[in-house]
Amino acid sequence: MPSSTSTRPRAAAASTLRGRTVFRAVAALLTLGIFLVDVLTTLEGAVAVLYVVAVLLVARTGRRADIVITAVAGIGLTLIAYLDSHGVNHVGAQTFRALVSLAAIIITALLALQYQGAMQRLRGQATLLDLSHDMIFVRDRSGVITFWNRTAAQVYGWSAEDAIGRVADVLLSTRYPQAREAVEATLLQLGSWEGTLEQRTRDGAWRVLESRWVIQRDGLGRATGVMETHTDVTERRRAEDAALRAQAELAHATRVATLGELTASLAHEVNQPLMAVVTNGEAGLRWLHRDPPDLHEVEAAITRTVREARRASEIVKRVRAFLAKRSTPREPLDASLLIEDAVRLVQHELNREAVQLHVAVTADLPAVHGDAVQLQQVLVNLLINASQAMAGQANARQLVVEAQPGAPGEVAISIADSGPGIDSAHLDTLFQPFFTTKPDGMGMGLAICRSTAEAHGGRLSVESVPGHGATFRLVLATHPTGARA
Repeated sequence: MPSSTSTRPRAAAASTLRGRTVFRAVAALLTLGIFLVDVLTTLEGAVAVLYVVAVLLVARTGRRADIVITAVAGIGLTLIAYLDSHGVNHVGAQTFRALVSLAAIIITALLALQYQGAMQRLRGQATLLDLSHDMIFVRDRSGVITFWNRTAAQVYGWSAEDAIGRVADVLLSTRYPQAREAVEATLLQLGSWEGTLEQRTRDGAWRVLESRWVIQRDGLGRATGVMETHTDVTERRRAEDAALRAQAELAHATRVATLGELTASLAHEVNQPLMAVVTNGEAGLRWLHRDPPDLHEVEAAITRTVREARRASEIVKRVRAFLAKRSTPREPLDASLLIEDAVRLVQHELNREAVQLHVAVTADLPAVHGDAVQLQQVLVNLLINASQAMAGQANARQLVVEAQPGAPGEVAISIADSGPGIDSAHLDTLFQPFFTTKPDGMGMGLAICRSTAEAHGGRLSVESVPGHGATFRLVLATHPTGARA
């Protein structure tokens, strides 16, 4: 049994066919009536000019042939009626009226054909808009919908009959990325607007859309309406958000895994201020037990104790921040302090591997903008990788960390080791997920490092000559970027 959806186009086609038949029949009867009046009566007026009415009637059928046939019939019947009444040799007022009638028929037919051609072009354009995979609708300056394509009906759930005449923002509950007035001001100033917005469908679901607006203008340049084109990116946005969440989870797991390699270094670093606390406490007690007590020395010992205790507290805070699942806010960061904190975390690892560390930071470097924890993770990973790359070699193990200005608006941090270098066959795949040259490696450290750098508007690259070590170059922006963290 055919559905109502499939029978609706058939019913519309049958109605259109019936309408054309009616217009043709009425035009034919009118043409015959005008001819009989022109021939059988003695009216002095330009009766034949009424044939233009028949031409206008058949123009409603949308068929060029109907216009041509009716116009030719009107011209022929006008000539027949004139010759029948006045003959060939008569020239007078009747001749002028006949010429006026012929001119009116011809001009009307030409205008009808021109109008029909324009309408066919418009219908063709409307058909293309209707077949588009994007949601397209046209609204006037007050926001009332005047055109609604088929994809819009399918995605939003409202048919063209339901949508046309409604205010778009009210119908779709549109959410804008900024104030609606600012969007409209940009549209009027530039003639177009692009952005991402959210709209609600008939069933209540919200869709994320990439939207493009264009102003429609009349012959005088006045804005008459706005055409909106929307591309549904809801699923893509969900996939991007899921990927970002997965990356954050993986980065957190990597930080936890990195902590295992830093345990000895952390124990050594925390132990130093704790031992200093004990030493200063014992010294303070000795000065207090003197006869008489040396209160000045006691105060100095207590001051040193408080300072060392705070130092231990800061170490614990830094470790907790490094392991935090949520990233810290992006803010201006001192590159030299960023390097210093990362080096402090891996210092024991470098000492154990007998790595000679050289740090050179150009004075007065501009601050980089980013997440301190994430950038610290990048540097820690690169320093540990460099230390492990030199493990076991007999010659001196040199690790050089440099920070200097890069291109305008950038700071470049390089980490160079004196290890065996990287095989040229691995350079193109080094930053790909799950690629590793370590027997027990996950292959995610460098992939996360590069994605973190790119999320900060920077980049991470490597240069290596086998046998002469490797140099990783981290470039960071000195201003906020629009990348999503």
